[in-house]
Amino acid sequence: MSTQLEDRIKSLIKSTGPISVAEYMTLCLLDPVDGFYPTRDPLGSAGDFITAPEISQMFGEVLGLFALQSWMDMGKPNPFFLIELGPGRGVMMADMLRAASLDEDFKKAVQVVLIEASSALEAVQGQTLGHLGFPVQWVQNLEAAPAGASLVIGNEFLDCLPIRQFIQRDPFAGKDGWHERHVGLDEEGRLRFEIGPEPIGATAKSFLPDAQSDARKDELLETCPSVHQIIETLKARFKSHPGRALFIDYGPEVTEFGDTLQALKRHKKIGVFELPGESDLTARVDFQTLIETAASQELSTHGPVTQREFLSKLGLEMRAVALARAQPDSKAVIARQLHRLTDESEMGELFKAVSLQSQGLPTPLGFRE
Repeated sequence: MSTQLEDRIKSLIKSTGPISVAEYMTLCLLDPVDGFYPTRDPLGSAGDFITAPEISQMFGEVLGLFALQSWMDMGKPNPFFLIELGPGRGVMMADMLRAASLDEDFKKAVQVVLIEASSALEAVQGQTLGHLGFPVQWVQNLEAAPAGASLVIGNEFLDCLPIRQFIQRDPFAGKDGWHERHVGLDEEGRLRFEIGPEPIGATAKSFLPDAQSDARKDELLETCPSVHQIIETLKARFKSHPGRALFIDYGPEVTEFGDTLQALKRHKKIGVFELPGESDLTARVDFQTLIETAASQELSTHGPVTQREFLSKLGLEMRAVALARAQPDSKAVIARQLHRLTDESEMGELFKAVSLQSQGLPTPLGFRE
């Protein structure tokens, strides 16, 4: 049985032709009527996926120390904007504020800015943060965030940004051998992938990672134009005021070939065309291209480092010990939480942290030797 969004996508393809993978992802995730994020709360054990802040309060608490140190690194500005991209239920932000607000001056300086695509989650965020005593505002995008010194945080945000996919059909043609992968319809009217008949144009070529020159026939590369836009926005923002951005997400340290687009429903992988609008779509983050793009925009970059290393340097293990002493009946639960966040078989190695910041700021906490 098809979803309402699937029927609409098929009608669109029939009338205008195949669409890009990015357009398909945008419709599935962000369509205001039938899209995944605007219409539901997908988090937690009863939802479709679970993120690190939902696993343990310790994750947000040590990031609160990162925020406090970032504020100090910038000279303790007032106001100081703490901006979160895709804040979920607001759990991470609440944990961060609780830990960092032990410093009274920081507490007086902080203004929280949330960028959220889901009206359902926005309401939950208001309930989560409303009693903490911090000014909170919501804006549509990073460009609309108030000007000033800031820390921008995105945890598992980049992986849900729409990607484009390109396939090398003729390695001897170099850049002219790349064709874009589209979403079209098969003979029976079902959604399928297909390859564009013409080589891509100059604009699309500009998004291809440097690894393109190593591609063999039929190898696939993914790009995320939204990442370029975010970095350009950060550059403009940090040019006027001191700032730092922290992204934590899953993906390889070095650009890899291959299709990483996946769909999740009730914590299980399903086909990417199975339930459009009712499943989450994500793709691995290309950290090498992220760093190279940021460096080309004159941002200072640090990382990527594994989530295990990053959280360890922020004192995660010490926080776990302190919690276990304070809550002896919860020792086993805390140990399991620590394992999920840091073990290489869980999130510890696959997830990475990277920081992009104004020129002249010291190396961020968590990235220092």
